[in-house]
Amino acid sequence: MVKIIFILFLSSSSFLFASDFSSERGMTNLLGSETWARCATEMSQNNVKVYELSYERTSTMPLSPFAGEYKPKFLPELGFENSNHIYTMDVLNENVNDGNQGTQIDALGHFGHSDKFWDGKGEVDLSGVRYFKGLTAKEVKPFPESPLQKLGIETVPPIITTAVLLDVRKHSFGGRSMKAGEYVTVKHIEETLKKSSLNKRGILPGDVVLIYTGWSDQYEDPDENKIYYSKAPGISFNAAKFLAAKKVVGVGVDNWGVDAFGDPSEMGKEVSQNPDGVVLPAHYYFLTQVGIHTIENLKLDLLAKDSVDLSCVMILPLKTKGSAASPIRPVAIGSSRS
Repeated sequence: MVKIIFILFLSSSSFLFASDFSSERGMTNLLGSETWARCATEMSQNNVKVYELSYERTSTMPLSPFAGEYKPKFLPELGFENSNHIYTMDVLNENVNDGNQGTQIDALGHFGHSDKFWDGKGEVDLSGVRYFKGLTAKEVKPFPESPLQKLGIETVPPIITTAVLLDVRKHSFGGRSMKAGEYVTVKHIEETLKKSSLNKRGILPGDVVLIYTGWSDQYEDPDENKIYYSKAPGISFNAAKFLAAKKVVGVGVDNWGVDAFGDPSEMGKEVSQNPDGVVLPAHYYFLTQVGIHTIENLKLDLLAKDSVDLSCVMILPLKTKGSAASPIRPVAIGSSRS
């Protein structure tokens, strides 16, 4: 009965998602009654738990070097005129990039690509930039201070579907955390699926894939050692293509960039798979080529500890018109498969 009510609620409320952004969406167009039904099945299992997949947002958390400072200011209690009420409020500092700090999801308009290599000197040439579906820079961001006119975060629907946990730390790396510059490969994904309870189900169209590398061991608040954002393991180009062929709607990792980062000597041999000029293969392929959302800074340790290989995940970005990303508070609802 719970399953039926849940599906009917989602189906009847789908019209509330207002504007039709289907022409600006990628794999999220697969979301619907089928993925909701799979989600409802997982929530109906015995001994299900709710898992928080995000971190608390604080001024002392690890901060992206690309997104400015994050300094919330908490205001004194305020009185409400002609009443016996008081209320509290807080504000964020000027020039903070709230969407790209903490646990977050990228809009498809977060990333573009060009046929012209830029060496970091002078101004970048935007004339040949293309975004998802071949949209031009002029169509997506017509002037420097413009919000995204296409592919902004407001085009992302509520993501309610089944989530597949790939615990590569456990199944491919013998329980050790992946190191900076190491890549999650197709072999690791296939090996993890084979060794987990998902060996028969696999990855289905419309799934969200969550990859646990163990890099989140470096996440600390307060961020005293400054290791977390300095480097990271990530997804190889061929692994990105493999997941895209499965038609997943989102790929999330317990690191800050989905891609691998490290010194040249630390980068795995899979770096040779990258097309010319592509240093962030996951961002490039997922966001600009196939329309799969990248989800960053996920807290997956408890999900992995309990071997919740399959769950119902709910990810709701803020509808900040024209923004390239959004903070999120994703939850997974599921039970242990061990």
